[in-house]
Amino acid sequence: MTSLRVGVVGVGLMGADHARRLATRIAGASLVALADPDVERAQALADELGGSGGTVRVHADPLDLVADEGVDAVLLASPGSVHEEQLLACIERGVHVLCEKPLTMNGDSSRRVVEAERAGGRDLVQVGFMRRFDPEYVRLHEMLADGRFGRPLVLHQTHRNLSVPNPDFRSEMIVRDSLVHEVDCARWLLGEEIVSVQVIGPTPTRHALDGVVDPQISIFRMASGAVVTNEVFVNSRTGYEVRVEAVGEDGSAIIGRPWGEVYTTTAGHDGAAGTWGGPIVPDYRVRFERAYDLEVQAWVDASLRGEVVGATSRDGWISTLVCSAGMESLASGRPVDVALP
Repeated sequence: MTSLRVGVVGVGLMGADHARRLATRIAGASLVALADPDVERAQALADELGGSGGTVRVHADPLDLVADEGVDAVLLASPGSVHEEQLLACIERGVHVLCEKPLTMNGDSSRRVVEAERAGGRDLVQVGFMRRFDPEYVRLHEMLADGRFGRPLVLHQTHRNLSVPNPDFRSEMIVRDSLVHEVDCARWLLGEEIVSVQVIGPTPTRHALDGVVDPQISIFRMASGAVVTNEVFVNSRTGYEVRVEAVGEDGSAIIGRPWGEVYTTTAGHDGAAGTWGGPIVPDYRVRFERAYDLEVQAWVDASLRGEVVGATSRDGWISTLVCSAGMESLASGRPVDVALP
């Protein structure tokens, strides 16, 4: 196989972005199918992208796309609540799949996906933790691994969004859908497991939806005794800011900073992103555009080789377990141990 025929499930913001990426920027792949219950939106996107590599078929049912013999691999950008069924269908058919986070909504369903993949005897699932492909994150990972800072002691992670217009976005979703990135980064950067998590809610911003705890501060205790602090603020009103500071016994490093000296932020107006003396990017598609390109290209190349790169289904399962403990801590305010497999 010299070209991977890819179908994309879900044509919302993330899925449409991936579809355009596959159609215009990824080598060795062709976009051949889309699936979404909103057939009109899927058809409009198919019409837009069909000229880049022939006709793009449209399915109303994602399982029909998975069963399509003209599809070699599947990119899942559907809601997490339907991931288990779609992943199991991909595994049963034996096609490679790139699944946007979360893997599934709870530990039991994630375990079933891992077990099905193992029973099939082939690694097929990559989870879309794109920060593992971001050049700054890759560099920090290398620096921590080579020991130049001594033993890592503390990791500070910041994750801010401009706003969340979804009226159904609740406090638990900040843990499950946003903090999950920090969970994976902590495990990957430090090379060890999270053994306990505590989520603390300060006084919510006035911009939060009624009853939503935003921002949230969480503390991970790692197996080595290192501590990871996380701020997730989904209605910051300043823009999309993601950065990390790693502190070791003999030095430290910071990634994700766009500034040189004193740094301040001011809110934008009428829903626009704020500024720091230069513009703050509005969302993840700008901040991590390069990371997504590298991630999808690596997935295509690995799929053509019959391999999996990046985060595995087991990584997705463990991240789900940590987030489940985080949601329990959010409710109680107390540290919760992570039940690792």
